[in-house]
Amino acid sequence: MVKLIMGLQGAGKTKQLVEKINEEVKNETGSLVCIEHGSKLRYDIDSRVRLIEYQEYMMGDLPSFKGFISGLHAGNFDITHIFIDSFYKLISDGSIAEVEDFVLWCDKFGNANGIDFTILVSEDPQKAGETLKQYM
Repeated sequence: MVKLIMGLQGAGKTKQLVEKINEEVKNETGSLVCIEHGSKLRYDIDSRVRLIEYQEYMMGDLPSFKGFISGLHAGNFDITHIFIDSFYKLISDGSIAEVEDFVLWCDKFGNANGIDFTILVSEDPQKAGETLKQYM
C-alpha cells in the first residue's frame, strides 16, 4: 500500500507524518524506516523507527533513490513500512512526473515485498493527475 500526502509548504504534512509514524510503531511487528532530508524529525519520532538522513549518502536522482530503497530491503527483510519525508528535497530537480513514477514503483515494489510506503510531497494537490489521486 502506498499513501501519498501532498500539500503546499506549511500545510502540516510533516506533523501528519510524525503522528502516523508514532501510531504505526505501536502496532507494527516489523521494522519501520523513515527517510528524511536533515535531522528535523530526530526528537519527534519514536526511537524504534530507523531514521535515515538521506543526504549523507550523496545521491539525488530517482534511479539512485529506488536503488537505495531496494538496498535497504535487501539488508533487512523485516522492513514493513517506509516513510519518506520531503520527496522534492531528496530528489534534485524533482517533478510531478517523477512523483508519479516513484509512487507507481513503490506500489509495485511494496506489493512484491510486503512493504507499505507513506510519501510526503510539497506540491499543490491540484497538480496531481488521476493516477496520483488514487494514492491520496
